[in-house]
Amino acid sequence: MSETITLITFGSVALIMALVSGVFLGFSDFIMRSLRVSSPRAGIEAMQQINREVMSSAFVFSLIALAPVSLGLMAYAWFALGGPAQGWFIAGGAVYVVGTFLVTLFGNVPMNRRLDAMAVDGPETEAYWAHYAVTWTRWNHVRTAASALSAAALLVGCAVYA
Repeated sequence: MSETITLITFGSVALIMALVSGVFLGFSDFIMRSLRVSSPRAGIEAMQQINREVMSSAFVFSLIALAPVSLGLMAYAWFALGGPAQGWFIAGGAVYVVGTFLVTLFGNVPMNRRLDAMAVDGPETEAYWAHYAVTWTRWNHVRTAASALSAAALLVGCAVYA
């Protein structure tokens, strides 16, 4: 890849990572807080609908696609680049894969699936909701920070590489 194409590629991926982080930030900052202070039934029903609708969104496409893209760019940086930019590019990809993608896959998604399988007005659902709203949000904080740090690392790598 030419230097220009390398910078455009890594810069574009950083931008998409930052957009993913922004969606997560909205949930961490005010969406989950709003759902928690709503009646349990309203919060549960809204979150179930959000979890269903998000599956066909550009957000989920980006969230998932960034994992193999990150792995590919990490391999490219490892084998084709040298110098300090290489470390920033590899770190950015690794933080995204572990802190964003794997946390989503093994932290948030199983909780979403369990909530979705529950009746909105069931007594066990309300008890689970109290746990879900707090724990899910904590994992989301991790995803927010990881995707933002990934974007920042790629941008630092671009600056160093240029």
